[in-house]
Amino acid sequence: MRHGGQILVDALKANGVGRVFSVPGESFLAALDGLYASGIQNVTCRHEGAAAMMAEAQGKLTGRPGVAFVTRGPGATNASAGVHVARQDSTPMILFVGQIARGHRDREAFQEVDYRALFGPLAKWAAQIDRTERIPEYLSRAFHLAVSGRPGPVVLALPEDMLSARAEVQDIPPPAAALDAVAPASVQAVAGALAAARRPLVVPGGSLWSQRAAEDLARFAAGWGLPVAVPFRRQGHMDNDHPNYVGDLGVGMNPALGQALGQADCILSLGSRLGDTLTRGYELMDPVRPRARVIHVHPSPDELGHLWRPDPGLAADPRAVVAALAASPAPRRWDDWTAGLRAAYEAWQQPQPTPGALRLEEVVRWLSDTLPAEAIVTNGAGNYAAFLHRYYRYRRWGSQLAPTSGSMGYGLPAAIAAKLQHPDRVVVCLAGDGCLQMTAAELATAAQHGAAVIVLVANNGRFGTIRMHQERSYPGRVSGTDLVNPDFAALARAHGGFGELVAQQRDFAPAFARARAAGTLALLELKLDPEALSPGATLAETRAAGEAALRRA
Repeated sequence: MRHGGQILVDALKANGVGRVFSVPGESFLAALDGLYASGIQNVTCRHEGAAAMMAEAQGKLTGRPGVAFVTRGPGATNASAGVHVARQDSTPMILFVGQIARGHRDREAFQEVDYRALFGPLAKWAAQIDRTERIPEYLSRAFHLAVSGRPGPVVLALPEDMLSARAEVQDIPPPAAALDAVAPASVQAVAGALAAARRPLVVPGGSLWSQRAAEDLARFAAGWGLPVAVPFRRQGHMDNDHPNYVGDLGVGMNPALGQALGQADCILSLGSRLGDTLTRGYELMDPVRPRARVIHVHPSPDELGHLWRPDPGLAADPRAVVAALAASPAPRRWDDWTAGLRAAYEAWQQPQPTPGALRLEEVVRWLSDTLPAEAIVTNGAGNYAAFLHRYYRYRRWGSQLAPTSGSMGYGLPAAIAAKLQHPDRVVVCLAGDGCLQMTAAELATAAQHGAAVIVLVANNGRFGTIRMHQERSYPGRVSGTDLVNPDFAALARAHGGFGELVAQQRDFAPAFARARAAGTLALLELKLDPEALSPGATLAETRAAGEAALRRA
């Protein structure tokens, strides 16, 4: 006889879980008891949203469900931010939520929430375990669903009396690996469709990827002379130094690459959904008026035909398909088309100077040239991230952790999860001043658990992305976008870490060396010129463009 918390933790161990992220609550005391002396590391976080983001980042890095525990009511609603990231990023994750006792349901008891209704639109499956003896069954299904088809989050509510009750029940073995073989006829159909194209573009995306898949993609692209453009924040899907890599499609994309997407007559999508971010709001590719043939490979059959008419469509693991294509002879080559797009990418990477004594484009280029290929770089959302997308070259799969959902506050929790998973690798979080403050309390989590991440805070005293849009639409009418910030370097030191302010370009490299040598949580506050609004325009230029647009209107 075991109590429910012990049965649950034994199921986690059986499924290879070695680390969970949590904010403790009285609603799942039995689960906390089960974790005691279990050998599973329980990373104590400061906010449930950050705990869920850490679990999501763990899922991204490993391809196995990241796990988080939060309490009922406000704990669950806080955690919904991380569940949304996992949903839009197609990341396997399981969130356990403490719940009121079963006998108090539907009385609006203290912190009562209907979790099926709350998480139903966000999760692949949201359920409540009402019988202790069914815990292994529910967990087996959760681990299967989180990784099957299009991966994603599962949410399980745990009534506190169900967890504390005892039952005699067998454990269920972990899921067996699904067969991933792809029929030769399917590969031939994809190759034949591609061979008919004049201006093809290969777009690898989704979360089902690996370093081997990145290498297979490089062999396939080189062997066939094909250009490869990755979706928003999937830049680690192929070595950016490879001559067939031509850039990223997404927010702040190279206009030349966007033009090429509009001109392409065939798109080979390997796991990507080809959504609005990639197509600039369906301006470059319109599902209603499709111009290009779409060869769509996706792990979920439900995605085929969802937006685009696939011709052909293949429900398969994109890793297996790209491996088969890499081993197939090329029916023809597209070297000239690819070389032109690569030249446009190289030109786009040349830094465009921004104002100020410290320039973010130079910082990012220095990082790109200096950090080892296996370094992990994380970020959340904001105009600062556009510098990272444009100027940093990712050379290995798993070196980029960023939310395709565009969630602010993601960078620091993701960096902590990455450093705990890979303590031997350099982990750098680039965050804006507004972005960092969404989850800045997790500096304490990093300090407590020895996650020696290096945080670079791009401080321009504002919510830069919103200010940019504000100046374009309502120039000069600043409302709600200015920030009064703390001394970020002192904040790091207050947590027992290394902190330093950097205001001059010449001081960045030695300051980074000191941060890296500290061996602890480290933070460099980058004091930027407020005029440096985005990689392509200053604040004054953006405002002037907005004023000109208003006059024309």
